[in-house]
Parts: sequence; C-alpha cells; structure tokens
Amino acid sequence: MFHGLVRDSLGRKMSKSLGNGIDPLEIIDKYGADALRFTLITGNAPGNDMRFYNERVEASRNFANKVWNASRFIMMNLDAAEVPANIELSALTPADKWILSRANKLSAEMTENMDAFELGIAVQKVYDFIWEEFCDWYIEMVKPRLYSDTDETKASALFTLKTVLINMLKLLHPFMPFVTEEIYQALRENEPNDAVKAAMEESIMISAWPEFKAEWDFAKEEAEVALIKEAVKSIRAVRTNMNVPPSRKAKVIVVADKEEVRKVFTEGEKFFASLSYAGEVAVQADKAGIDENAVSAVISQAVIYMPFSDLVDIDKEIERLLKEHKRLEGEIARSNGMLNNEKFVSKAPEAKINEEKEKLAKYTEMMKQVEEQLGRLKKN
Repeated sequence: MFHGLVRDSLGRKMSKSLGNGIDPLEIIDKYGADALRFTLITGNAPGNDMRFYNERVEASRNFANKVWNASRFIMMNLDAAEVPANIELSALTPADKWILSRANKLSAEMTENMDAFELGIAVQKVYDFIWEEFCDWYIEMVKPRLYSDTDETKASALFTLKTVLINMLKLLHPFMPFVTEEIYQALRENEPNDAVKAAMEESIMISAWPEFKAEWDFAKEEAEVALIKEAVKSIRAVRTNMNVPPSRKAKVIVVADKEEVRKVFTEGEKFFASLSYAGEVAVQADKAGIDENAVSAVISQAVIYMPFSDLVDIDKEIERLLKEHKRLEGEIARSNGMLNNEKFVSKAPEAKINEEKEKLAKYTEMMKQVEEQLGRLKKN
C-alpha cells in the first residue's frame, strides 16, 4: 500500500451510516476526471490519510486550465512561425538554457520519485515547475521575443517552448492523462515538419519518458536567471508596498561592482525590463548620477535603484496624503473627545475604553507616517 485513506472534510472515515461518501461520477461531471485524479495524488504519502475538499478538486481543475491555456498560447505562436527541428546550443539564450536545465533536472528527480512510488512528491514537483517556472516565469520572459519580428533569437525561444512543453506533458501524463493526451495530439496534428511528425508517437501513452541529458545541464545559466528573478521579486515588492500600478513604468538602475554580475543584467535586459515593469534599464558599477531620493532594493550581488518620481506622481500623492491627513485629524479629535469625556470613561466598559485607546494610538502613528511622507515629497 503506497497511499493513505481518503477521509471527508472533517477527517471522518467515509461510510454509508454517516452519509458522508463522495460520488466520484458527480465530482468528475463537475470538475473533470483529470482534476479528481490529480487531487487524490497531490499531497498523498504512504500511510498518511488525506481529507477530501471540493475546493482542492477545483484548484486541480484550475491547474488543468492553466496547462491548457499555456499550451494554446504556445501553439498559437508555433503556427505563426517556422520552428527548427533542432538547434545549436550556442543559439540558445541564458533564459532558454535555464528552463531547459530546470526541466532536465525535473525529469531525473521525478524518475527517482516514481521508481520509489513517491507519487505525491513527484506530482508536486511537476505542478510547481509548470505553474511557476514555466508559465509564470519563462513564458513571460520570452513574450518580448515572440512579439518581435526582428528578434534573431525568436526561433530558439519557439524551439525551447515546444521542447519543454512536450516533455512537461509527458511528465504530467500519469497524473492528468486526458488533457495531456489532447494537447499532445493537437501538437502532433499541427506539426508542419513531416519528419518531426513521423518521429512523434501516435499517442503520448507510448511516447518515451523524458530522460536526463548531460548536454542540457546549464548550471551557470541557472545561477544567472536566479539572480535576475531575485531582482525582479525585490522590485515588485517595492512597487507593491508603494501601491505602484504595473502600468506605471520606472527607470531601473542596477549597481554591481562585479563585472560578471553586470553582464548578467545586460544580456538579460530585454526580459528583465519586461518583468520588472521598467521603462529603461541601466547597469553600472557605482551610484554615479543616482538621485538621493531614489528607492532602493538590495539583492545578494547588487543594489537596484528606481527614481522616486518615476514611481509616484508627486502632485497626486501630495493631494492624496493631504486628504488622509485631514481624515486622521478628525479621527484623532473624535478619539480624544471620547477619552476626555468623564461620562464615557466612567460608564463605558473597560474593553471599550481600551479599544478607543488602541484606535487613538493607531491613528497617531498613521498621522506621523503621513506627515513624514508629506515632508519628503514637498522637498522634491
């Protein structure tokens, strides 16, 4: 036995007497067979029981939709251009090598997990890879190349997308057999190269399982893209904290004293700019020319700067802060009025008085922050 018992949402064993059983046909009709199958495997481990929630099946269906939509996007771009059957490794960009290397390692890891019947671990790995690394990162990285008619690396991007997609479908197939077969057949039917089409098996069920390839082990490129991802995450965190919308572009200045680090950002400038919502990217060795009021984000091997005025419309922000200042003045006056009222203090429950004191402290702290922000903005 390599899996535990499936219990209801309250952790009870399913039985006729409790009437808490699940009709799998009803779940399949609502969410699909792939979603149910994927849910029962995800998070399952030998000897551990699992609780069944419809929300988990819904999440699995959403993942199937994610795979379907990503595949449609890739096939749409494959139809609009000529994709080479093979490509020289030297023609691949660092981003291409990164995703191929990550997919390559995933194949090896999942093979070990499957051989050991660690199905729950294997399915979680392919889920994380497809959702985060392939869809949320790599596809977003290559979009500027796909949308350009002059980009000389477009062919390598398409080759990489197609190669990784097919391998991911094969790795996902044991857990989601129907949607992966459907997508695989669509790829095979739409393959314009007769030789490539002939080499593809008639069904994904009998296709070769992806194996680790030594020539796809790009440790250097993995480290480089990991650095860019770290920078992008830091920039997004700063923008989120400042409520800067994605539509507002800002100049991004990368300062690194090591030449090899600067080279990473220079070579990956196109997708780095897109992912970090940058209107312009500058890479330099020191802080020369950077305003004192620039917002910064520190990463392991560099510091990222963004001009404050690029992130915030100063006049509008001052107007917003003045309105907030006026609102807080009213709240502070109200709280002070209540706490200075002898009738309220003598008759109100202690919990109510403490609650009002907490509100006053919160509003006072907020007022201090607003005044600090106003002072900084007015200097600009």
